[in-house]
Amino acid sequence: MINEIAKMLEIKGIRSTAMRMLIYEFLAEKTVAVALMDIERAFVKVERTTLYRTIKTFEEKRIVHQIDDGTGVPKYALCEEDCNCELDNDLHLHFHCINCNETTCLTEHKIPQISIPEGYIAEEVNLVIKGICEKCSGN
Repeated sequence: MINEIAKMLEIKGIRSTAMRMLIYEFLAEKTVAVALMDIERAFVKVERTTLYRTIKTFEEKRIVHQIDDGTGVPKYALCEEDCNCELDNDLHLHFHCINCNETTCLTEHKIPQISIPEGYIAEEVNLVIKGICEKCSGN
């Protein structure tokens, strides 16, 4: 898996350092979006600025996307392989569980294109559904 990660980072124009590969692997193992604090806890001996710069680089190169789930803490999740993070093509729903506080990408549920009035310029769209996840509801 490490070779695959290194190759993918290089394709995206990112130098594949050990830390970047470890952070990518950490995110790939998650089924829910994670906060920077979660990443910090996983890599206790790494400087916070290194983690922050890595996440920002991943976000700029469209490897991860940031999710504002209304908790006041940005969360991050890996983009799908063919994602370009484009407003017209790649938007999907997110679900935030009010019981366990986990946020999940619902990538198979795309947000339909929304037209806005002339003169407005959309730069970011975020649709979060809040409720009880399947794990907490017992279904």
